Amino acid sequence: MPYIPHTSSETGEMLEAIGVRSIDDLFADIPESLRPRSFNLPEGKSEMDVKRHLSFLASRNRTDLKSFLGAGFYDHYIPDAVDALSGRGEFYTAYTPYQPEASQGTLQAIFEYQTSVARLLDMECANASVYDGGSALFESMMMAVRATKRRKFLISEAVSPIYRIMLASYTSNLNLELVTVPHEQGVTPVASMIAALDKDVAAVVVQNPNFFGHVNDFTDLFAKAREVKALSILSVYPLMQSVLKTPGQMGADIAVAEGQSLGMPLSFGGPYLGIMTCTKKLIRQFPGRIAGRTLDLDGRTGYVLTLQAREQHIRRQKATSNICSNQALCALRALIHMCLLGEEGLKRTAALSIERAHYAAERLTALPGVELYTDGPFANEFAVRLPISAFDAVDRLTERGFVPGFPLGRYYKDLDNCLLVACTEKNTREDIGIMTEILGGLL
Repeated sequence: MPYIPHTSSETGEMLEAIGVRSIDDLFADIPESLRPRSFNLPEGKSEMDVKRHLSFLASRNRTDLKSFLGAGFYDHYIPDAVDALSGRGEFYTAYTPYQPEASQGTLQAIFEYQTSVARLLDMECANASVYDGGSALFESMMMAVRATKRRKFLISEAVSPIYRIMLASYTSNLNLELVTVPHEQGVTPVASMIAALDKDVAAVVVQNPNFFGHVNDFTDLFAKAREVKALSILSVYPLMQSVLKTPGQMGADIAVAEGQSLGMPLSFGGPYLGIMTCTKKLIRQFPGRIAGRTLDLDGRTGYVLTLQAREQHIRRQKATSNICSNQALCALRALIHMCLLGEEGLKRTAALSIERAHYAAERLTALPGVELYTDGPFANEFAVRLPISAFDAVDRLTERGFVPGFPLGRYYKDLDNCLLVACTEKNTREDIGIMTEILGGLL
């Protein structure tokens, strides 16, 4: 930040102009207990000292690790063109496109993004600008509240625990009932969820593949939900929708996703992108921005923001959402990534990731005492039960340059020995073999 010095006389003139006697008077409405106790900050350093210190901090990060971490965030290869195109000034510095006459490029990019994700998830409508997969899931629940006038939700325990913590936080002051249906050894309990459906349920909330990597077909669950006039909300892994049965094919009313796997680096946790899609009958409940294509007075194609029911355009209590930030740059990266890979490239990436995961499962379960935790089909992620603590295994293998996965005991009771392992196209068979040998030696 720039250092802008003011003389005493200049400060006095400004205070007089706004009608206060001293700077302290500006903070009169803040109780003493909430004010900073001290502004005794350390002295500044020179540019050379600061760069030296930051370089030291950066050097403590490990960049040589072979990672098998997943749990909703995946290390896929990102073509260089994604950075090159999304980093252009006209995109990188563009902000909210409220003035269509000056924002046709950004609006068209958003429109094309919406088209692409709607096709990928096989849904009728899509929006842009939701923060991440967890907030997209919360916004879909609020859509269900508005559409059904009900306040009860059935949520599978196999939905990402990170998302479920977010939902509990976002809804803590809302009059909503969140009913968690326990998983069955990593499997989404479809029969139990069908049995729990009643006329008070606003929506069922499930995930595919679920947090344990298990793949489901929720067609029957969604059909039963329609019978009791409840909505169906499905959280998905977007890349895998190129090869799995899509939300649209299952009959989902709302499908959401974390868009990180489509061209965004892991970056210590963000910024990411929340993907939201729905059926046309629910589009009036959609939060965030929706770009539409139209014609101007001369018959030329033009792009605009449409169906604007955000708090900036409508009475606060009637607004669908207060999402104000602009995730359009992340949406642009996702669009460029999908266009570069194309339908065939997405399918090949997904298939290669699945093949590597099944090879890893085969190698790991050949070790004494290691077994798959979940029976049934899985995509590029699976859970194994170890004869030792998964936390210890992660610590020990990370020291050797391999992060073997995510310890499920962090979020699930009695699963301290279970490890969630993910593979992408970047995990070679050689990496899998070395990681397995190191784990075998540890066991």
